[in-house]
Amino acid sequence: MKALRALPAVALALAITPWSLAQPAAPDVTHVVGGLERPAEILVDTWGVPHIYAGSHYDAFFVQGFNAARDRLWQIDIWRRRGLGRLSEVFGASFVAQDRANRLFLFRGDMYREWLAYGADGKRIAEAFVAGINAYVRLVREERVALPVEFTLLDYQPDFWEAADVVRIRSHGLWRNAVSEVTRARLMCQAGVDRATLWRRLEPAWEVRVPAGFDPCTVPPDVLNVYLLAKAPVQFQGSRAPEPPVPPDQEAAVGSNNWVIAPARTAGPGAILANDPHRRHAVPSLRYVAHLVAPGLNVTGAGEPALPGISIGHNERIAFGLTIFAIDQEDLYFYPAGEPVERLVESIGVRDGPAVAAVLEFTRHGPVVYRDAERLYAVRAGWLEVGMAPYLGSLAYMRAANWREFRAALNLWGGPSENQVYADVDGNIGYKPAGLFPRRTWHDGLLPVPGDGRYEWQGFFDMDALPEEYNPERGFIATANANTLPSDFPVETRRVGFEWASPWRQRRLVEVLAETDGHSVADSLALQRDYRSLLARAVTDTLPEGTFLQGWDGAMDPHSPQAAVFSVWYYRHLVPALADRLLGEQDAVTTLDSQAVPELLRDPELRDLAAGTLQAALDETAALLGADRDAWRWDALHRTDFEHPLLHLAEGDLRERIQMASLGRGGSGHTVNNTAFDARDFGVRAGASWRMVVDTANWDAARMTNAPGQSGDPGSPFYDSLLEDWAADESFPLLFSRKAVEAHTELRIRLVPAS
Repeated sequence: MKALRALPAVALALAITPWSLAQPAAPDVTHVVGGLERPAEILVDTWGVPHIYAGSHYDAFFVQGFNAARDRLWQIDIWRRRGLGRLSEVFGASFVAQDRANRLFLFRGDMYREWLAYGADGKRIAEAFVAGINAYVRLVREERVALPVEFTLLDYQPDFWEAADVVRIRSHGLWRNAVSEVTRARLMCQAGVDRATLWRRLEPAWEVRVPAGFDPCTVPPDVLNVYLLAKAPVQFQGSRAPEPPVPPDQEAAVGSNNWVIAPARTAGPGAILANDPHRRHAVPSLRYVAHLVAPGLNVTGAGEPALPGISIGHNERIAFGLTIFAIDQEDLYFYPAGEPVERLVESIGVRDGPAVAAVLEFTRHGPVVYRDAERLYAVRAGWLEVGMAPYLGSLAYMRAANWREFRAALNLWGGPSENQVYADVDGNIGYKPAGLFPRRTWHDGLLPVPGDGRYEWQGFFDMDALPEEYNPERGFIATANANTLPSDFPVETRRVGFEWASPWRQRRLVEVLAETDGHSVADSLALQRDYRSLLARAVTDTLPEGTFLQGWDGAMDPHSPQAAVFSVWYYRHLVPALADRLLGEQDAVTTLDSQAVPELLRDPELRDLAAGTLQAALDETAALLGADRDAWRWDALHRTDFEHPLLHLAEGDLRERIQMASLGRGGSGHTVNNTAFDARDFGVRAGASWRMVVDTANWDAARMTNAPGQSGDPGSPFYDSLLEDWAADESFPLLFSRKAVEAHTELRIRLVPAS
């Protein structure tokens, strides 16, 4: 493809001058920009965090957009092109299939109702944010600032945005259970209904209800390939085949931890809130930290760079954080091949080639993702409903001043569905799940269903249908994507969902928080770094005396030989042996629900089977790490590689600049310090994309980390400046007061309105 041809060395050398010329080296910079109402400043601190000081509410969001483009222009340009299905325009015909898939999952509803869903000023905020992005794009196109190096490598220019792009793109939201519906059906076909819960435990306890007339053996294994492609990241080498949503050998790699602690259990007068969302590691980071200050607005924290607002952070009165709360917001419907559909034909522009006519089909439930001679399949996704643009609900709650306002603002939160935790300067703590909650009466959402009208959603529940807590007697609240429904929750009439993350991280949080009084910010930082695996402890407790892992406390420390052996044993030997014994010959799944494993090992026969596999694991560990057991280390196998998506195109100095060191890690997908990995090579695939701990009595005492850095510009000093500290589980200040910000300002950018 023309865009991927190697560029001359001179061009590459120019592309990587300091700060990629996207930011001058001088400490003070001034830009004259159209669209700004009043002068504004961006103070970039020691850690690359921009503190935005604007003269009006909308100017703050304008500058947020401008600054997002300044630091992450190529990242957000790719985000937009991917979401709109416009990759082929600049990258060629190999991206047509992905473009078509993404166009299937664009929001195509009533834009009037859509904008109203984000509050009275949601549309104006998005317009201001996009105007800021476009102001920076204009500077690039006028060559007043440099074109980021990725555009040079790929030989194209950044495009201008429309406000609707922010809300129409939905494919970056986290999915729910369409994939597991298909997996469950295939497993039921091959191993039987009673065996499916060994793969995925249902909570609260539930017996899968097979829809009338449904034969699980009729579901094609590739039925969701188009759906997966719409969710897949943009890849510039190799196959266009979709990546799995999470590492296949670990549950809930995409998740989070959060907790809040009341002053009665803290060391000071304030409450403490901690949050660390877990996502795939990427360059640049998924999260971007920013601080917005304007009359009536003072909020700091993290969001996604292509979106306005702050979804995890604090303002002057309250702090807020989120983890996934697994409302089932998807169903896969099937129909006879002759089912009436709405067809749209859209032209996909292709670089260096003719445009392609893409046929998009929709049933009354949603996009058609598969068709063969007998059937077609369509996905109904809650995240395609009005008001479901991911994370934009934060525009309301980030400006709340108390629990009442925060809770009311959650009515505007549609997706992804989240465990929202809260703390305020008065010492109150709270918890409320939020998200679109489909009302299912005739099915449970666990298998594909006929699209003949018998299995429709009967609207949606309001937020009061979900549980909540406010200042509980225990003095803390903790969530980690596991089931948090109270035991008396009426699941028969409110089928919120049955597929949750395994409980090991959440149990560990409760274990530590329940035994700790006088809790400090430092204690919460230590808990975010915690490598103790309750799964490992539960499984190894079943081993006979004298075995290598017997008596080990389950600490998945980087230097631990036991952690290395356990991981080799559990994922490559124990679970495959149990799955083979219990599930027989089938190709639907390769793993078992982690809660089931220690329970299965209560059976003497299976316990003997487990013990018998340990020697093979020890032999494999020796083959991987050498014969000296004292020299075995988990971090020798378990490594994190942050790889720029264009590394394979870079040469010479540029390659050296964007390539990052491989970093050894402890932990697993079941530890609070989540380092979920793929057992095929033990490489870390996902984990904490950002961390924050705040004390509501002292906002300047807040701590955070991001990785690998705040900037996506390989020439910026903030490109990978946070990586070493992240790998060492260190943190840095999340500055809030103007005095603290000024004391750590490295760069001052002044924006002046064009006359």
